[in-house]
Amino acid sequence: MTTPHDPAPVAKRGTIDGYASPWPLIDHLPGLYQDDALTRDLTAALDEVLAPAMGAIDNFATYLDPALTPEDFLDWLSSWVGLMPDENWSLERRRAIVALAAQLYRNRGTVSGLLMHVKLFAAGDVQIIDNGGAAWSTTTDAAVPGKPQFGLTVRIKPAKKGSVDRDRLDALVAAAKPAHVPHTIEIVEN
Repeated sequence: MTTPHDPAPVAKRGTIDGYASPWPLIDHLPGLYQDDALTRDLTAALDEVLAPAMGAIDNFATYLDPALTPEDFLDWLSSWVGLMPDENWSLERRRAIVALAAQLYRNRGTVSGLLMHVKLFAAGDVQIIDNGGAAWSTTTDAAVPGKPQFGLTVRIKPAKKGSVDRDRLDALVAAAKPAHVPHTIEIVEN
């Protein structure tokens, strides 16, 4: 029975009782050593220790799949792709964000990419207002539309009041937009 003061259980990796090595060491020794009881006992002990590592290496592709990787490895996997999911999110949401990393980076620096990033971060209605762009006119010396400075505004209406951390959202937008474009954030409460 656990008490409120007990630490949370931590996933452990190590020896597993009854887990046979897929590559027993004794099979790779010359026949002279295979008949020796001491050598058999020594290699059996090493096989017991090495079996989980061999199993992990044999299944390494599974560790790289966000849908299948163990939860404690998912955070490390997310750091490989430059993401920092919120530890308060559900496991399914963190897995989905890591799985979408390639698509996020493919659209990085665009309005659609920023919109996708912000929608994954914060549940709610998101609007990106970008005053940059290209325009042309058939009239000579016509005024260029928009403002002369680049800039964008991220307007979000969260699903739940207080569910968006402004500082984290600001850091996310700063990382996902082009560096030379200033931005502002507007959080519209219900």
